[in-house]
Parts: sequence; structure tokens; C-alpha cells
Amino acid sequence: MLDAVDAAIVQELQNDARLPNKDLAALVNLAPSTCLVRHRALRERGVLTGYRAEVDLAELGRPVQAMIAVRVRPHTRAIVQPFIDFVLSLPETVALSHVAGPDDFLVHVAVADTAHLQRLVLDSFTTRKEVAQLQTHLVFEHIRKRAVPPAEGALLG
Repeated sequence: MLDAVDAAIVQELQNDARLPNKDLAALVNLAPSTCLVRHRALRERGVLTGYRAEVDLAELGRPVQAMIAVRVRPHTRAIVQPFIDFVLSLPETVALSHVAGPDDFLVHVAVADTAHLQRLVLDSFTTRKEVAQLQTHLVFEHIRKRAVPPAEGALLG
């Protein structure tokens, strides 16, 4: 549970994780020392789990993105964990979601071109015996919301 001040700190850090403590404190109307204590407490409680650089995948030579929906069979722990390990080992993998519904996984990949995407699908995914079905969706644009506010039930008071 977060109070309004902690929620404001989280919101500001989602917008800019590189904010100096002095500037963060001013934005949330706290003394810098109080802000630092709260910031540390949010890290210790696991609310803040890390700070990452956002990169332009095209500048890394990976301008083509796709979502690969994968169904595995049988859908058991003995199959799922090795599949997760495999997908996360691929340099093309940006993110992996284990989902409910007709598909079991959504794999977000970034590649150099569509020929690379085709090779990835044909040589890496369809050759695995647990992959029963897959569907590839080309991503025209990846739009990410910068900050996600806490749900109403997650706020104190």
C-alpha cells in the first residue's frame, strides 16, 4: 500500500528515474532528507525494482519488431520453464509474457529485417517439439505509457 506522497514519488521516478533527489523532493513537496528516506524505503519494500535505460532498438540495428504468439503442448511445468529459458536466451527477445487464453506466450522480438524475423521463427521456434502453434504479428509502432499510477485500492487513506 502506498500513501499519496509515496505514489507521487513513484510517479515522478517513472517519468524520469534520473531525477536528482533535490529535484524529486521539490516536485513532491518534501524536504530532500525526507524524500531520500522515502525513496530508499520504496526500494527496500520492493516497490521500486530497478532503473533502466530506454534504448532505440533501431539504433541497435533492430528496427523491425514483432509479437510472436506461441502455444506449447503439453502445457506443463516440465515444458514451460525450459521454453521460458530458451526464449530469454535469444538475443532477439525484448520481453516475454506467459498468458492465459488460446496462446500460452507472447514473445516481443526485435530484429534487423523481415528476413531475420523469418529465420528466427523458422529456425528457432518451429523446430522446437513443444511448439504446437505460433502466429507472428509485425509491430508497426511500439507505444509505451511512461508512468502507471497505483490502482485505487493500493493507496492508503
